[in-house]
Amino acid sequence: MGLSELSPKFFKIEVEDGVGIVKLNRPPANAHNLEMLRELDNIIVESRFDDNVKVIVITSNTPRFFSAGFDINEIKDKSPEYIGLSSQYSKEVMLRMMSTRKLIIASINGHCMGGGLELAMACDIRFIANDDNIKLGMPEVSNLALIPGEGGTQFLARIVGRSKAIYLMTTGKTLTPKEAYELGLVERLVEPEKLYTETMDFARKVASGPAKAVGFAKLAVNEGLDIPLYTAFALEREMQNQALASEDAKEGARAFFEKRKPVFRGK
Repeated sequence: MGLSELSPKFFKIEVEDGVGIVKLNRPPANAHNLEMLRELDNIIVESRFDDNVKVIVITSNTPRFFSAGFDINEIKDKSPEYIGLSSQYSKEVMLRMMSTRKLIIASINGHCMGGGLELAMACDIRFIANDDNIKLGMPEVSNLALIPGEGGTQFLARIVGRSKAIYLMTTGKTLTPKEAYELGLVERLVEPEKLYTETMDFARKVASGPAKAVGFAKLAVNEGLDIPLYTAFALEREMQNQALASEDAKEGARAFFEKRKPVFRGK
């Protein structure tokens, strides 16, 4: 089974030009529950094995919201143990995204709050619409007397720095897309009407290039940052050895000596 053959309840899926397009689809706010997380987990696993998918784009099919985060009704109605186990599972899904050897891009086209922002931060690169009506933030501390429970304390600190992360979580401050861009929380700020097109143009470019090498670089960064430097160098060496054995690496060397542009196939 390939990614395009999945029929999840809470996502819409397409595969186009080597790009797996995954659209959150749980109106009204794409708030996720355990069932939705299981579907996302299955989507990521299926993407790993699908040779037709070189890059993954995660965006929203729901107007106004990328995701409002974990469903507050779950917190209200379920036991603390259930919520704790769901939070742990969510972290495991995020880790699976980070350890998948394919670039994952968040295309943020609506409000991105709490667990929704945590999902976006688990992606490798974030594009966002330059629309001041869109808000990003982590309101768990100030609104619910909780802390971000889907990896947010760690993701945010690693992206914007320790003190800024603590400030944003403590105050529950919401950010505009421009403020998020200036903080380094997102990599690309795009006019709203061009967001999908520019995201897909970038994704297609990666998918048509040395996508396997991109995946190895991603893993070297994600898995190397939290281990000693000497061990991280060993990991880099292993990723490089695997890249050297690829068809794309051989094509790159041939093209260099033949003074022509390489034709990569992601193999």
